[in-house]
Amino acid sequence: MTMRIVQIIPTMDRGGAEKQLCLLATQLPRDQFDVHVVLLTRDGPRSKELTAAGIPVTLIGKRFKADPTALVRLRRELIRLKPDAVHTWLFAANSFGRVAARLAKVPKIFASERCVDPWKTAAHFMIDRQLARFTTAITTNSEGVRDFYGDHGIDPALFRVIPNGISPRQPTSTTREKAFAKLKVDPRRKLILAVGRLWPQKRYRDLIWAAELAATVCEDTTLVIIGDGPQSGELLRHRDAVTSADRVRFAGQRDDVSELLPHADVFWIASEYEGQSNSVIEAMQAGVPVVASDIAGNRDLVIDGKTGILVSLGDSADFARKTIGLLEAPERARRLAEAARNRIESDFTVANMVDRHAELYRG
Repeated sequence: MTMRIVQIIPTMDRGGAEKQLCLLATQLPRDQFDVHVVLLTRDGPRSKELTAAGIPVTLIGKRFKADPTALVRLRRELIRLKPDAVHTWLFAANSFGRVAARLAKVPKIFASERCVDPWKTAAHFMIDRQLARFTTAITTNSEGVRDFYGDHGIDPALFRVIPNGISPRQPTSTTREKAFAKLKVDPRRKLILAVGRLWPQKRYRDLIWAAELAATVCEDTTLVIIGDGPQSGELLRHRDAVTSADRVRFAGQRDDVSELLPHADVFWIASEYEGQSNSVIEAMQAGVPVVASDIAGNRDLVIDGKTGILVSLGDSADFARKTIGLLEAPERARRLAEAARNRIESDFTVANMVDRHAELYRG
């Protein structure tokens, strides 16, 4: 018997949660699950993946933070769809979606917390605790996220830790010369990549300082930051104040990151909080040694000294120092990268992620 699942998420932007939802929705067995996706706030580029796979997408159109009409429309849509289960993702959808599902008398209500969220206030956590009372289970990608919410009054036993899934790498014909040309970097230089939204959580200021320190010592390293976001102008001005474009470049939002990654010498992430970074998983899968801030989400992926290197949060000098050490010891960098690739291939497959969700839905 086919089980109807409605996935609810705020947008279809190019975020990690959106990517995992798309993989899950398109890969759940069609003979067992009838999947619908509901967007609470607005559409986004990832909707194309869903519609191409034949997954129905409905936009509710929440207009402001506490829009009561959105709750009414969402409840009406759930009554129309009559799902066996609703699965909500991220705070806005977790809040509106679980209330609407409760009002629509949906039998099973799942939520998903994807990140440690230090921005939440006491009011946010109160909402989370109240909604947890009628939630069947909460999925997350990280033990760190489970522990974080446990510390804020939500029973850890309610959580199901399901690691992110990543599709197998596709072969690419992009050479190192072509990759460097796309990024406007001299191919004789060592390439450090960082990928993610340009906003405070990612601590790109730390990486800009680290890049300047590394380039001062090595004289042949370039950090390329791929992504866009609200801090783009501020970070560009900061770069110009402390270093130069040949040492730190901004490449904007790109659709060819998977083709560029294998040609990087090192991958950096300096985030102050994460759930489980898709960009780190992709770098590890591509065989690039990772230097990462020592936070809960990154520790789930990077085993220090075995599948990458961890650095104390905010320590730009150590980012530079550990990276220089890798560049000067290519055999060690190769061993770390190979161990990282093997870990991703064994533990972070799409099939495993989908199977774990399917088991949860049926159970």
